[in-house]
Amino acid sequence: LPGASLPPPPAANPPSNVVALTEMLDVEELLDDTEYAEIMEDMKEECGKFGAVVSIVIPRPPAAGVSRDTVPGLGKVFVQYQDVAGATAARTVLHGRKFGGNIVKADYLDEGAFNDRAF
Repeated sequence: LPGASLPPPPAANPPSNVVALTEMLDVEELLDDTEYAEIMEDMKEECGKFGAVVSIVIPRPPAAGVSRDTVPGLGKVFVQYQDVAGATAARTVLHGRKFGGNIVKADYLDEGAFNDRAF
């Protein structure tokens, strides 16, 4: 079928109710409070199409002079759904999609790791 999207590759992690979206954001965009708020709003709106969103975490760069290596998950978006079905639907649709010129990669993240911010 023309225009049909291919299913995402098998998940690297077991299904959970948390989806990690990578290759999605330019870290520089996260420095600006207005841009950050707009990105967060876009994520809530887009991710809400797939199920009930409990939480969205988008780690931000540290203050100038602090190593960015100190921020786990920088440049990624983490979306916690109420159930695995929502996370699965989001992963299926968002993986391979273009966002701001980037091709998004979507995979599951263990809920315990999400809660511990072990990105």
